Amino acid sequence: MSIVRRAAFHAALSTALALVALASIAAMPGARAWAANAPGGVSTREPEPEPTAEPTAPAGQAMIVSGRAIAPLDAPAAVKKVIAAANKIRSKPYIWGGGHGRWWDRGYDCSGAVSFALHGGELLSSPLASGSMETWGRAGKGHWITVYANAGHAYAVIAGLRWDTAGNTSGTGPRWHEDLSAAAGGRFVARHPEGY
Repeated sequence: MSIVRRAAFHAALSTALALVALASIAAMPGARAWAANAPGGVSTREPEPEPTAEPTAPAGQAMIVSGRAIAPLDAPAAVKKVIAAANKIRSKPYIWGGGHGRWWDRGYDCSGAVSFALHGGELLSSPLASGSMETWGRAGKGHWITVYANAGHAYAVIAGLRWDTAGNTSGTGPRWHEDLSAAAGGRFVARHPEGY
């Protein structure tokens, strides 16, 4: 084989091997994402939709999925923030006085957990004890949020779910419940944030 033919053969072989290598890489999982983010070149990848901050449930009522509350589609932004805040502490243990000395605590009591959730929605600026919640906000049940309080216990019903530290078979602490009945005894005063 002449030198010219040998050089042409090697060039063609090198090109063919390069194309096979590129095809193999392109077929690998994640290769499109790598190629789209690689420096230089033009991406043919479709832009990804913006992620939502929190998934939503159908209109009307929140739902519980794996212990987390999913806000209803039609809930006001403040209510969605209250639910998102409560979800952050939903597996903490019950600790008497927890959540009163600081917002982020290793555990929460009843009013500390309710205060934390309300603070997340910018509806409360400092934690309240359960007795103080008897006079907080507006009297009666709210459309989206109702806080039930007496001198010894507080819980809330938020978008149709009970946020409470009592009444969970897997332990006490801040948890979501589908049952709206108070797990603790006594007579409760219903209060709500204005507008909700």
